[in-house]
Amino acid sequence: MAGVRNGDEPNLARKPSRVVIERMQPQIDCGRFPVKRTIGEALFVSADVFADGHDRLAGVLQYRHWHGEWREVPLTSLGNDSWGASFTVTQIGEYEYTMEAWIDQFGSWLAALSAKADAGQDVENELIEGAEIVERAAATVRQPPSPAKRASASLAGASGGGGPDTTDDGSRQDEEARRLLEIAAVLRSDLAQAVRVAAARDPELARLMTSRPDRSAAATADRPLKVMVDPVRARFGAWYELFARSCTNDPERPGTLRDVERRLSEIADLGFDVLYLAPIHPIGSTNRKGRNNALRAAAGDPGSPWAIGSDAGGHTAIDPGLGTLDDFDRLVATAGHLGIDIALDLAFQVSPDHPWTKSQPAWFQHRADGSIKYAENPPKKYQDIYPFDFETDDWRALWDNLRDVVLFWVAHGVRIFRVDNPHTKPFAFWEWLIADVRGRHPDVIFLSEAFTRPKVMRRLAKLGFNQSYTYFTWRNTAEELKEYLTELTRTETQEYLRPNFFANTPDILHEYLQRGGRPAFEVRLILAATLAASYGIYSGFELCENVAVRPGSEEYLHSEKYEIRPRGWNQPGALNELIARVNRIRREHRALQFDSTLAFHEVDNRALLWFSKTPPSNGVDRFDPAGPDWNARVFVVANTDPHTMQHGRVRVPLQELGLGPHQPYIVEDLLDEARYTWQGEWNYVKLDPAERMAHIFIIRTRVSDK
Repeated sequence: MAGVRNGDEPNLARKPSRVVIERMQPQIDCGRFPVKRTIGEALFVSADVFADGHDRLAGVLQYRHWHGEWREVPLTSLGNDSWGASFTVTQIGEYEYTMEAWIDQFGSWLAALSAKADAGQDVENELIEGAEIVERAAATVRQPPSPAKRASASLAGASGGGGPDTTDDGSRQDEEARRLLEIAAVLRSDLAQAVRVAAARDPELARLMTSRPDRSAAATADRPLKVMVDPVRARFGAWYELFARSCTNDPERPGTLRDVERRLSEIADLGFDVLYLAPIHPIGSTNRKGRNNALRAAAGDPGSPWAIGSDAGGHTAIDPGLGTLDDFDRLVATAGHLGIDIALDLAFQVSPDHPWTKSQPAWFQHRADGSIKYAENPPKKYQDIYPFDFETDDWRALWDNLRDVVLFWVAHGVRIFRVDNPHTKPFAFWEWLIADVRGRHPDVIFLSEAFTRPKVMRRLAKLGFNQSYTYFTWRNTAEELKEYLTELTRTETQEYLRPNFFANTPDILHEYLQRGGRPAFEVRLILAATLAASYGIYSGFELCENVAVRPGSEEYLHSEKYEIRPRGWNQPGALNELIARVNRIRREHRALQFDSTLAFHEVDNRALLWFSKTPPSNGVDRFDPAGPDWNARVFVVANTDPHTMQHGRVRVPLQELGLGPHQPYIVEDLLDEARYTWQGEWNYVKLDPAERMAHIFIIRTRVSDK
């Protein structure tokens, strides 16, 4: 392809391009990492595109699924030398995209001709020039050039691109060329200039010329960029976390995988899409922790599931007390029939009794006395856990074996992994492992459980983690939530970090839940489920369990990490009905299945959070509409103070809704189907913790709407 790529020295052996393409977006770290989308989503790409002088420009956005044929979408001017176009991703895996732009010779000529003709000037020379442009186009085969000619293709490691567009047969090509020559003859003829100018302005000519541009001196972007396309579950889902051994009525008898299977219908009725199991592997006995993290275990204490490994096996084994691999396969199959994905905990650490401590001692750090070091996060000590030494000389074998752990469970139907503490392992390891696994199984999803520094969390997301834990747990006021969600949805972060808002975890019982009682649990559930397309709760949340081991701690008293915790799931006061209702609302309203359209609105009480989500207008949704309000905009107002009644006025964006300033309209609460008549921009709400903590509204633009 003639021309130069931006940033290259001109190749004077061929005509250099006059066009510049800069600042193509979105791109992460100059294209080092891909942006992310899920199947059916659109990717809008923009760039600064300009040239010297006043000629008109044209261009295309080019894209392809990895190693597939290139496709093109015409660029649209956005004003101020900005251009853009979008395409919809329809396959899991990696796409690449770039831009090509050129001087629109025909468009530039036609604009100049029209200006002169309208001014009454003689345009004889211009008409002859136009005839020459049209004649050259007639000799051009109507097809996009193969982007494989770009030198940038080699940067992506590709060996080829698409070929000619074969959608038009030769007869159509010939007919179009014949018609162009007829028009060129008119432009050269002795007919009156007004007639010839009219022929030049004929929309038919513009259509034919647009399909045969002169791209011989086109410019391309510096290099193709990438977008990683994931399953929809990577964007939207409701997670439920449990310990299999607690699925029992007897604290002396651990639950089994068969018991978990029997609970699946209840979990499905609550509306959860993902069942996340704490580690199900054999647990070591050496230095086993006792109840409430005691240094010594009493007889019968089951130990922490994160102390993985015993004589019964390691990371590819199931604790004998939970059942067998056949039981696990049954669980996965039954869950699938109910529309639930099983997510496994991926904890790359071992107990002192793990088989690898004997067969592969070089994979661990050792003390001066030759013993293996246990894990520490001073002043905390984890005597029941050995971390891997990722700097071992035998690192290649270690990496391969850890990768094989993932592949083992993938072979047993697992497609989602919640990764424990990924920030304590090398970045290069995760980038390699995720790419290797997804190269074989592109539908696998990795959730990063990294409660650490913001830049570390963002780096892990860039490296390939499909979802990320966040600081949602520690953002409790309306102002904190607004600021944090603005960062997640209105900055570059939105292109690569997908938040999963867990309202609680086995490790984190926030003071807000400890002190706020049932109202705190209600509002945190609703906020997690509506602010984020993916959210989760850890079992016990529905029972409002909120007792910490000690004041100032976020650890649960009688933590399930160290003991079996039977529960009465349907006891009075449980949040089951609210959870099921909220999850049903999420499934029936497309707006809540995305993060990118979140918008905050004005409110005159700082304790109230007032926001909305709108269904994206582009892309292709593969779900059938779940109801008449599938594409409705959803509004949420929440009281972030679980102790006190709060009231105030919220501002409704009337113009965006097509409502007049004095027009009455109905707001319907999806939580209880109550309806209220509002009018004008500002309207009153009251949220009393004794009654309710939030409304989830849709707005009926006519009072008569049903």
